[in-house]
Amino acid sequence: MKSKGMWFLLTGILIGGILVLLAVLFNGTWNHNNNMNQDHMMGNDSSTGQMGDHMMGNGGPTGHGATQNLQASDEPTQPLPIPTALQPDRVTGDTVYYTVEATKGTSRFFKDGKKSETFGYNGNLLGPMLELPKGKTVVIDTINRLDEPTTFHWHGLVIPADMDGGPHQAVAAGKHAQVRLDIDQEPSTLWFHPHPMGLTAEQVYKGLAGLLYVTDDAQSGLPNDYGVDDIPLIVQDRLFTDNGELDYDAHMNVDGTTGDTILANGVINTTFDVQTETLRVRLVNGSNARNFDFTLSNGENLIQIAGDGGLLEKPVPLKTISLTPGERAEVLIDFSQVEDDVSLEADGVTFTTFRVGELDKTSIDIPTTKTRERSTDEKADRRLTLFGMGNMVSINGKTFDPERIDIEAKRGDTEVWEIENKPDMMGGMTHPFHIHGVQFRVISRDGSPPADQEKGWKDTVAVAPDEQVKIELTFTKTGTFMYHCHILEHEENGMMGQLKVTE
Repeated sequence: MKSKGMWFLLTGILIGGILVLLAVLFNGTWNHNNNMNQDHMMGNDSSTGQMGDHMMGNGGPTGHGATQNLQASDEPTQPLPIPTALQPDRVTGDTVYYTVEATKGTSRFFKDGKKSETFGYNGNLLGPMLELPKGKTVVIDTINRLDEPTTFHWHGLVIPADMDGGPHQAVAAGKHAQVRLDIDQEPSTLWFHPHPMGLTAEQVYKGLAGLLYVTDDAQSGLPNDYGVDDIPLIVQDRLFTDNGELDYDAHMNVDGTTGDTILANGVINTTFDVQTETLRVRLVNGSNARNFDFTLSNGENLIQIAGDGGLLEKPVPLKTISLTPGERAEVLIDFSQVEDDVSLEADGVTFTTFRVGELDKTSIDIPTTKTRERSTDEKADRRLTLFGMGNMVSINGKTFDPERIDIEAKRGDTEVWEIENKPDMMGGMTHPFHIHGVQFRVISRDGSPPADQEKGWKDTVAVAPDEQVKIELTFTKTGTFMYHCHILEHEENGMMGQLKVTE
């Protein structure tokens, strides 16, 4: 009798475990799938979804949840809005002063749609571009005019942890805080967004994202007339209700919230009038979870000149540029031999059309950086394993604990980290791995040298299922920094750790 009772007990535990796993697997997709019968967004079936089996650069997060297929929109075209270049409050000597406010507003995304409540920096949606001159100190007064806490995270800046705007630097509703940023890194396209624990994904989805341009007067030769021959594209996907509103709660997916509609700088179906033979485009993947494959409609090359943290070793011609959430790329597009309009596409869907007329001739000189020879079999000082899905994500088997320090390091130390993406029972998904407070170099992918477009400074790196990526980083700033998956829902579910750097 005792052995039979033990058998029933073990069987019950096994069945219970399976039921719990299934509940977690489908959590976050149930509400979404219940909406599948609705015809969303003005004949643009915005609720159509499928179980994603995409890999990096093929749409959305892979393997889990309902990944939305991107769809072309029949909305009337609109001129591409260029984020305002924020003017300093004042400049004194080597110090530049700005004010950035997180605010509530409203935005209409569709001609016949209802207005949505949106968030923005210094406006209704998204935010301005802040110029950060290399060698200067930038002081920013941050003000939270939301009804909830937020933070101001300066993604990609190499700064001390207490200025970084991670979860520990929350600014309460109605409060303000000042940050002092000493700019000492290469010219690059960075961005800023919120990072409060439990609220990041929704606040970004509702519109909190802005641009940071690290600039250097000594760098010349590239197009740099902002809004004319040098334009930013914050590319995001969103899902809308049948009346054209954003509703994060209705569409949230614990495995990464994706949409079927592409926005460029917050607008659907944009156009840009090209005035020069060469156009510099700064691509920012500002999505919660979607990976994008960027291509030109005429099949010509995009010339990538920079990644997350600055110039590549050399220009790289590419038919397709793949970016996971948080990654950036600077590209040059040659219109000198183009007579018809050309579109920029994401996963084959047009989102910005370049209208080509009479062009000014341009002479550019693309700077290059020093080639760095690295050993691909260099021994790793640390190994981090990314694993899981939905609410069951982890790094090295642990979920985020604000009271726990996961890694300790000394300022000035250089380390090699090996990041492994361990596949799960459904095959796994690509995780964009981001580290605060540093820029790093990719040494290898599965023992092979990185592609040319990854031979530059980075702060976010895509790690595909069953892949091992080695990176080399040097700690130059002190404090407690975050490292995490940049699928925002994974970050909030605990796929994040803490790195403490001391003197």
